[in-house]
Amino acid sequence: MASSGFSPAAPPVFNGEGYHIWVVKMKTYLQAFDLWEVVNSDVEPEPLRANPTVAQIRQHADERTKRHKAMSCIQNSVSDVIFTRIMACESLKQAWDKLKEEFQGTERTKQQQLLNLRRDFENLKMKVEEIVKQYSDRIMAVVNSIRLLGD
Repeated sequence: MASSGFSPAAPPVFNGEGYHIWVVKMKTYLQAFDLWEVVNSDVEPEPLRANPTVAQIRQHADERTKRHKAMSCIQNSVSDVIFTRIMACESLKQAWDKLKEEFQGTERTKQQQLLNLRRDFENLKMKVEEIVKQYSDRIMAVVNSIRLLGD
């Protein structure tokens, strides 16, 4: 990370609620440390060739270390109850996918949630006692929920 004086806060803690929000925050957190790209990669760094240079040794060590740092970030950003569900995972991708499957559901579940949210959006009407700001907030809550599901 560049020495810009930026020091991100501790990772957001996931306790089983608000998974979609936690994912967005966690992705940004990992990106701040240049660790996001290793989350979706389940490929181990290639072994060093014979007679590697010092630069190659450092790069290889950095690649291996990134995987452990990212796993540590994920393990430390979940409550103990959630941690017990991923503690047996061997790889970072396996842990991330397990959380995704359990708390986001299958693709079919996600599509059903999107359909329900779109229906809610289409049926939104301003209530008589409601001010424009409150109505706008309700609209944005539904829109943001749709966005969090990736649509």
